[in-house]
Amino acid sequence: MADTYLRQTALAHLHLDARAANEPEDITTGVQIGERPLLGMINLRIRNLNSALRSAVKKTLGAALPGVNETFGKPDGVHVLGLGPDEWLIITPPGADAKLHTYLNKTLSEAHTAVTLIGESMTVIRLAGSHAHQVLAKGCPLDMHRRVFKPGQCAQTILARADMVIHKTAEEAYDIIVLRSYTEYVWTWLEDAAREYGIRVIAGFK
Repeated sequence: MADTYLRQTALAHLHLDARAANEPEDITTGVQIGERPLLGMINLRIRNLNSALRSAVKKTLGAALPGVNETFGKPDGVHVLGLGPDEWLIITPPGADAKLHTYLNKTLSEAHTAVTLIGESMTVIRLAGSHAHQVLAKGCPLDMHRRVFKPGQCAQTILARADMVIHKTAEEAYDIIVLRSYTEYVWTWLEDAAREYGIRVIAGFK
């Protein structure tokens, strides 16, 4: 009998749940950090996008495709990020990506598209708090000022020389979407960059 596949997050070996449980409750910190575990992800590329394809995808997703650097989120936890004129990143709750992947492939079967499951190769780190934007500004060439990079926006960029997507989910919260192989490096860099503001590890950011 084949062994059961045990999925683990990219940072499981750091035992973040235990660290979070031991954090003092009475200390105010300027930065909170945590891993958003095992989210599903689909990379969607559509060449020659027209109104008919837009309508078909809208029917499948339940909302229109966002423009470049724009996003939308649904009550069921699905978020769609516009990465380029013909590229989108779809983020789903754990386990919800496979069914959506099947639906999209069926919807777009006659079009020149690529619908690719990439969740196993990616990780999401949530960075939040009143000083989160200052931490990111230390290693990211984007203008992270609140008047410039606003909630609901996203961008493909680099942080500390690692390629990634940054999604500003709220006024003081960012999702950092990075290749699994870079995750520990990025986490370590973020912890070091945030140390001057006070940092707290949060278990299981949703």
